Amino acid sequence: MSAGHQPSPGGEGGKAGTPWTRGRALASLAVLVAGLLVFHDAVPNAVGNLGSLLETFLPWVGLAVPLLAVLALLRRSALAAVALLLPMTVWVALFGDRLPPAERGVASDLTVSRLTVLQHNVADDNPDPAGTARVLAAAGADLVALEELTPEALPVYGAALAPDHPHRAVVGTVGLWSRYPLTDSRPVDIRPKDIEGDWNRGLRTTARTPYGDVAVYVAHLPSLRVRLPDGFGSGRRDESAVALGAALAAERLERVVLLGDLNGTLDDRGLAPLTSRLIPAREGFDFSWPVAFPVARIDHVMTRAVTPVSTWTLPATGSDHLPVMARVRL
Repeated sequence: MSAGHQPSPGGEGGKAGTPWTRGRALASLAVLVAGLLVFHDAVPNAVGNLGSLLETFLPWVGLAVPLLAVLALLRRSALAAVALLLPMTVWVALFGDRLPPAERGVASDLTVSRLTVLQHNVADDNPDPAGTARVLAAAGADLVALEELTPEALPVYGAALAPDHPHRAVVGTVGLWSRYPLTDSRPVDIRPKDIEGDWNRGLRTTARTPYGDVAVYVAHLPSLRVRLPDGFGSGRRDESAVALGAALAAERLERVVLLGDLNGTLDDRGLAPLTSRLIPAREGFDFSWPVAFPVARIDHVMTRAVTPVSTWTLPATGSDHLPVMARVRL
């Protein structure tokens, strides 16, 4: 080596700088990830509903942490490694209580008044409605709410559920089967203004349970679409959520249970008209869609003046959604 040639700061073949000066870009990305987790509601919906898109998959933002950790290790950056503690801490604070696996249907106290409810989008293209109906009938729920009912499949579900659930209310493509009498059943208008034709995806009924009357709502909010150049299309869903929220606000019965495919997660601001009025049954992640690789919980049980005790998903049926069950205490 000639006298005039100096080695690089990190040594020959080494990384430039020190472990505390390398990886500034990685450290900045770690701070950005933490910021998205904490301030997700500050991401605007003005362009392509990016805020709602982020909130739909918010828990998955945490996957950036192990990816950045690998890059920090390769970069030999102590600065980036320490910075990663910030998004890790934020993620645990937001979602850590969902990490322990939910107990699948274990009763907490059989002496208290309780109901077990089941919510399932059975899919209008379900290749095996009879098999799906058998699974639902055997689940042991007191109330069974279904969406995407078709005229052809309705008798199949009715026949399977009727022995233990002799009372039912069906409006359009949504229905409720119950062990207990149902009264005052009627449609709930959640149709977006730009949808015409026969579109009925909301109902309200009163379940006469041994523990008193409960207003039960079944709803299927419009689907979400991701299209260019519009982005995350949640406008119709959001409009239906506002209409459903108004119906819930006007409900005179104190105790309310909402069962439905709401096409949104609890973190999504588009469901604020519902989450601001009701308590969601939430335990663990229990993603319900899509069935091949569930990434989001869009099928929900929510209550008012009724306490959710536990919630869990059932194994896959012929639908692209997993059935969701919950136990609630009156």
